[in-house]
Amino acid sequence: MQVGLTLFGETLSPEGARFAAQLGVRKVVIHLVRYGRNADASGWLSGEPGPPQSEDMMPPPWDAALLQDSVAMLRREGIEVAAIENIPPALWSDILLDGPNRDAQMRGLQQLVRDMGKVGIPVLGYNFSLAGVWGWQRRPVGRGGAMATTFDLDRFDHDLPIPDGVVWNTRVREDRGGPEVTCSDEDLWRRLEWFLKELVPVAEEAGVVLAAHPDDPPVERLRGTPRLVNSHAKYDRLLGLVDSPSNAMQFCIGSLMEMPGDIYETTRHYLQSGRVAYVHFRNVKGKVPRYEEAFVDDGDTDMGRIARILHEENYTGILVPDHVPEIACPAPWHVGMAHAVGYMNGLIAMVPKLGARGPE
Repeated sequence: MQVGLTLFGETLSPEGARFAAQLGVRKVVIHLVRYGRNADASGWLSGEPGPPQSEDMMPPPWDAALLQDSVAMLRREGIEVAAIENIPPALWSDILLDGPNRDAQMRGLQQLVRDMGKVGIPVLGYNFSLAGVWGWQRRPVGRGGAMATTFDLDRFDHDLPIPDGVVWNTRVREDRGGPEVTCSDEDLWRRLEWFLKELVPVAEEAGVVLAAHPDDPPVERLRGTPRLVNSHAKYDRLLGLVDSPSNAMQFCIGSLMEMPGDIYETTRHYLQSGRVAYVHFRNVKGKVPRYEEAFVDDGDTDMGRIARILHEENYTGILVPDHVPEIACPAPWHVGMAHAVGYMNGLIAMVPKLGARGPE
């Protein structure tokens, strides 16, 4: 096991790479999506449900040159890219919506996967969702009043429809006066199956793994649209759509903890499947319909027990903090991540020294 970081936006930079290297990180997950572009974040920053709607109708091409530049920048600090996480909504909106440009967008994703294989990026993380993570709030609910992400189904209109031209809180084309975004549960599963059957064979040839993130928030429906992996067992259905090592999981402890079920049994079960591409090592308090993000050492999950299960099942991949509460200081993200990385490193260093499995 190795502890890594997630770098995105301003942190996906030489300065961010140097910060990661100084923490001893040697592998990172990167985000190339331009979150919040042209968005008014004032409501989100003041505690309203969000994230704020952004606009990204013309994202830059995700080509081999862009990938190689990111790989080269990080390698200058001795850091490898373990995964790319999330796909810009504009690059696969018609795959999600079953729209007229579905096949053309799939050809673009197939080329992206081939390019990833060429530059040595082994994993593409994705979340097959129409509403995305909408409904989160930023509130001072963390230890000591730290600002953290919360979800409470009673605090906002969770049935607010997704307008025409929007996917994942992002406007991907002009509003043409079409219907609001919606579909049935089975329609969304059929779209996912088509996506996997078209892309997994290309991923196999390229030596790339597709890693599905569970839904967060894991409600039954959000903004009039269904959710896919909003219970632990639904990962089995997803993995069964295409039986391949390239059809895998972006295993988020925090999101899975928000759902009903035993997180420890679930973690062991899926580690034994051999289909965990990498782990979001994140802690929460509560479960849907109300939960809040917590510091890694302060949530409802015994993260030491999770680390022990990872060790016992011979997991050799990367663990990343994903996101953490903001510590009140001049550099809240950096200090929060440094705390998480240090705690995680301590856990995985101690686990082999703790002896045989304790009580479950």
